[in-house]
Amino acid sequence: MTTALITGASRGIGAHAARRLAAQGVTVLAGCRDPHAADLPEDVRPIALDVTDDASVAAAVKEVESTVGTLDVLVNNAGIAGTQPEPADTTPDEVREVLETNVVGPVRVTRAFLPLLRAAGRPRLVMVSSQLGSLDLMDSGRWQNYPHLAYPSSKAALNMLSIMYAKTLPDVLVTVVNPGYTATEFNGFRGTQTLDEGTDALVAAVLDVDGPSGRSLSREGVTPW
Repeated sequence: MTTALITGASRGIGAHAARRLAAQGVTVLAGCRDPHAADLPEDVRPIALDVTDDASVAAAVKEVESTVGTLDVLVNNAGIAGTQPEPADTTPDEVREVLETNVVGPVRVTRAFLPLLRAAGRPRLVMVSSQLGSLDLMDSGRWQNYPHLAYPSSKAALNMLSIMYAKTLPDVLVTVVNPGYTATEFNGFRGTQTLDEGTDALVAAVLDVDGPSGRSLSREGVTPW
């Protein structure tokens, strides 16, 4: 039986992936800042988890250890867009807020749950990034569709974190997933993909035990950084 923890799973990509994985027999733990407000089915277990808070993460580790023992898959999905002024008008505090959730959060959660992952047979670490974090895509013109500073920068940093984890954790299969422009509350439901399409790569990464580690996936398959 595979056990997976998904952060930021109270709605959107995280919640839908949790539903799909649970339907395939995965024991899914849904990390939510407010578990009581989460829209989740009965076969998904919500747990309190705020990726920006050390005490919350430590408590979540204890809960997972006491209820399921080990963890096969950790999905770092929690993320925020933050305020979105033009780059020249963006303040340090606005950038700091986004980085705290989107970059520092995955480091905090990964470090805390690594012992439970390593106790599993084939541990997997899945990082939910974005095509907006691709330097090549943004340099080639996509920035015109998203002329903001904090969110793309946070996803570029998350990509680098993922590469370094893949290179330094040989016992953990690391996969970055790019959901694509999916219709969720995150973007005011303006996305052009359905939730099923937006979670295809995430579900595939959770279920895969072969790798290779360090790849970047979208629903079209392996994608360049």
